[in-house]
Amino acid sequence: MSNWPAQLAVLAEVFVAMILGGTIGIERSTANKPAGFRTHMLVAGAAALLVGLSDALIYRFNSGAHIDLIESDPIRVIQAIIAGISFLGAGTIFRHPKKQHVEGLTTAASLLLSGAIGISVALRQFVLAVAVTVLTLAVLRGVDFIERRINNSIEKP
Repeated sequence: MSNWPAQLAVLAEVFVAMILGGTIGIERSTANKPAGFRTHMLVAGAAALLVGLSDALIYRFNSGAHIDLIESDPIRVIQAIIAGISFLGAGTIFRHPKKQHVEGLTTAASLLLSGAIGISVALRQFVLAVAVTVLTLAVLRGVDFIERRINNSIEKP
């Protein structure tokens, strides 16, 4: 038996998560970073979908004949999402041996945060999800501006 309203609600949550993740991805794309618009959208959407599916699983197995067979633990879903995103994030991190310089850490962190935003949307924490998206954009753009000013002042004695 299908629960169409619940499925449409999850679909709407995935859509909102993808929009919010995509805004972070746009910033990463304009900064010419390895994981951009589409990647951030997909990470946020996947996180929201996985949480939505876990809700459906918990509902299905916590009712009827299965109630004594399965113990639900929603934290495990979040742990699995984080593990998957960490795997993706590791692929964005590169060390340049000649420059003694590491790149991609901020992009990996923004992927993780996009996943967390997707989880927030799936848990219907919309204000939190939007506010964290705005804060993330402020950090990615604002702190970059401050870092460049500091680096320029260090280079000019």
